[in-house]
Parts: sequence; C-alpha cells; structure tokens
Amino acid sequence: MMTMSDAAMRTIVDIPEKQLDALAQLCAQQNISRAEAVRRAVDRLLKESSTPRKDAGFGIWKSKRIDSRKFVAKLRSEWSER
Repeated sequence: MMTMSDAAMRTIVDIPEKQLDALAQLCAQQNISRAEAVRRAVDRLLKESSTPRKDAGFGIWKSKRIDSRKFVAKLRSEWSER
C-alpha cells in the first residue's frame, strides 16, 4: 500500500480519446509505456514552466557594444525629459 510519503504517486487522469489514440501511437513508436510518456510530459512541462534562475542574466551584456551603465543612464535621462 502506498502512503503519502512515497516518492511515486498513482493517479487517474481523464484524457480525450483523440489524445489517447495519439499517445498510444507515440508509445508504440518509442517503445515506452503510457506511464513513461506521461512522466516525460510532466517533466517537460515542469522544465518549461520553471522560473529562471537568479543568475540567468549574468553576463548578458558581454556581447553588447555599449556599456551597461551608460545605457541605463541614457534610459534614466529620458525620465527627466518628460
């Protein structure tokens, strides 16, 4: 019997017949189970939906030909012009 602290979870998911047929074809092509296909789909969704790391912007100005401080100063100078 599985408990709440187990690493795995069983669940029931309603999948429309059209998606289920396409999933069956995909599973047959890749020689994987439906469960494995769903795990991969959840993994991909979580990766795509994750928030960017705090250091994701580090080095973003490296290839720019303008100094970042000058660029920010230019943007801020526009505020005083209004």
